[in-house]
Amino acid sequence: MDQSVRSRAISGALRLGVHPFMHRVPGHAGSIRTARSAVDAAALLMRTGSRVRVVPLHDPRIESGGVHPVKGEWVVPRGSGDASAEASAPGAILYLHGGGYVVCSPRTHRPITSRLALDTGLPVLVPRYRLAPEHPFPAPLEDAVAAYRWLLDRGVPASGIVVAGDSAGGHLAATLAGEICRAGLPSPAGIVLFSPWVDLTCELSTRAQRRARDPYISAYAARRVARLVVGPAGFDDPRLALLTCAWTDTPPVLIQVGGDEVLRPEAEALADALTAAGADCELQVWKGQMHVFQMLNRVLPEARAAMRDVARFVRSVTAPAARTAAEPEVAA
Repeated sequence: MDQSVRSRAISGALRLGVHPFMHRVPGHAGSIRTARSAVDAAALLMRTGSRVRVVPLHDPRIESGGVHPVKGEWVVPRGSGDASAEASAPGAILYLHGGGYVVCSPRTHRPITSRLALDTGLPVLVPRYRLAPEHPFPAPLEDAVAAYRWLLDRGVPASGIVVAGDSAGGHLAATLAGEICRAGLPSPAGIVLFSPWVDLTCELSTRAQRRARDPYISAYAARRVARLVVGPAGFDDPRLALLTCAWTDTPPVLIQVGGDEVLRPEAEALADALTAAGADCELQVWKGQMHVFQMLNRVLPEARAAMRDVARFVRSVTAPAARTAAEPEVAA
């Protein structure tokens, strides 16, 4: 698909107005708090839309003081049942939002999660995982694992779960897939990654910075933020290094990345690593598109088309679970 006029206009405006600011964002706690407040305020202006419901996730372990209580929200299509039905659905999407592990929330990513719910018909669980620098890695991974276990414990079959995420949430989704394997948990049906931040050392994206036309992301700023994400432990935790994972028994993976973004080489390297390990991986490079362009699915035809492809992928990998749920029980 050729780049639309709307896409060129938005990319140009961001390249002039946003990228210079993003490039100079300092990597310290004070700047992160300021950015977090600005993003949260902007999210309050977003309309969710009348075709979906947002249901706060209530985990009774929060009140009882249980280990790793799950916080977050469900995003579900209207008419899909009452609020108690989401946790017992035959399938679900576990969505991990982006924001560099330091900003954003389930609310900020409702343009994507509501579209996923509408296009797939599945409830979307969006955990509010802990953010750095207050909670460096592996705190977000612990929360993601807790959310996955929460779905399994409430009867959602692993064969009906798709794990998805964008940017840092894409890194977290891929890391979660590896942790699921290491913990011996049943594997999800599939993984969807939007513009994943694969290499937190930013070596690949820094090399690509000069020739990339990314209107939004700065590799240099990302590297400053990454130091806050990993905390005092540094980059030595093997769970951070997606390109050297074994990727044993990985479910099908769909990766979407913008053709102009600085993280494109990282997405391509991850796709190569997955394919070399024998995984079924589909990489889509969307010509002329920026980082997580799918957020603009209400205005960009490319974003709407990309989300339709995601729905196709989700339906294909969860079809066996849906058929099993629809089959009547046979008396012994």
